[in-house]
Amino acid sequence: QVQLVEFGGGLVQAGGSLRLSCAASGRTFSRFAMGWFREAPGKERELVGAFTGGGYAYYTDSAKGRFTISRDNAKNTVYLQMNSLKPEDTAVYYCAFRPVAFYSHRYQDYDYWGQGTQVTVSS
Repeated sequence: QVQLVEFGGGLVQAGGSLRLSCAASGRTFSRFAMGWFREAPGKERELVGAFTGGGYAYYTDSAKGRFTISRDNAKNTVYLQMNSLKPEDTAVYYCAFRPVAFYSHRYQDYDYWGQGTQVTVSS
């Protein structure tokens, strides 16, 4: 059974940092595309950043320069390092995988999801 478990959310002041982890079990995701999404109250789930199966990282404009995605294939784990956090980054963050090499901006295109972790940035 495929399972994605996320860790690392919490409350942080503006300008602070958090690192989210997403540990996968049940199958190997090293060649799959993955995405980090977030969903704020009243807003649609949106892509923050993504990896292709080949390891190319993509970031949306809101994340570029502040967030970094990495993966440890040996641990079947992906990470989202978030620096210079802003109150508008407050949301539930999700990791997701899709069984192809290329990422998608659409959350509907991902098959496997973590449970989500709350990130709250205070001003």
